Amino acid sequence: MALSLQQKIEDTKQGVYLIGTTPPRIGTDKAQLETIAQKLLDRLHEIEYDGVIIYDIQDESSRTDKPRPFPFKQTVDPREYSRLLRQLSQQDVITYKSVAQRGEAEFNQWLNETKNDFDLKNLVLVGSPSSNGDIKLSLPNAYKALSKQADNFFLGGVTIAERHASKRNEHDRLLEKTAQGCQFFISQAVYNAQDTIDLITSYARSCKAQRIKPNRIILTFTPCGSEKTLEFMQWLGISVPEATKWRMLDSEKPLSESVRICRENLDLILQSCAHLGVPLGLNIESLTNRKEEIDASINLYRLLKATMELNLAEKQIA
Repeated sequence: MALSLQQKIEDTKQGVYLIGTTPPRIGTDKAQLETIAQKLLDRLHEIEYDGVIIYDIQDESSRTDKPRPFPFKQTVDPREYSRLLRQLSQQDVITYKSVAQRGEAEFNQWLNETKNDFDLKNLVLVGSPSSNGDIKLSLPNAYKALSKQADNFFLGGVTIAERHASKRNEHDRLLEKTAQGCQFFISQAVYNAQDTIDLITSYARSCKAQRIKPNRIILTFTPCGSEKTLEFMQWLGISVPEATKWRMLDSEKPLSESVRICRENLDLILQSCAHLGVPLGLNIESLTNRKEEIDASINLYRLLKATMELNLAEKQIA
């Protein structure tokens, strides 16, 4: 019998390979929704993957005073798209949920619907993008509410290496989130390998000191084919070192160069963190709906999966 995504994430001897996507815009009718979902799955048909992550896109303009490079568009309920993708692909999905906009009673109702109406189990909860604005439910309180029906869900959390670079405490957040019920973590897109290495190292050392088994960290990578996409990545808070930025933008083929950079970054992370005992995974996404960037994300997936599989095989020989 095929393993569930939860079983794969929990089995630290193997890799976990995911594809990240966003739901179509709000107002998309059911037939069109199915067409879009099928188009995505047709693209993924040639690759072996363990599941799809469906994001809950929020207007993050409260986090920064810079204008958003791409206009914010509301999407259909991520649960609706998650259910559809799971039905069409027969693959497990992970559904993101932004919790700040509604109070606890509504969140509890959301959890009941998610289990009973949508039959979804794998969740990642995200808090408010900034401490400004109207926060109806904090992330710790959402975790607390969910813990009352924890048996129904497999819970993941978000980790941001850039936060570790500035505050040096992201590893403490991971331990705190583990205590609140998180069983795996998904990173923000990686373009600064050193920030990620520092985070994983701090996390591994803290786990060792506290005699805790580290949870899996799924590393997100995304291709970047234009100045506009790069601007969007930086707007989202993704750290892109100056040299990396110019290496991409001054290249004759920025998209191919970005794929090479992601491969080098993953190599560096694997070399630096192989001895630490933190199980890793991969999540590949395209931040735009440009065809060339979506196609590049499939090539990136193939390349990075092969890189990680080779690393796992070498570990087993050692």
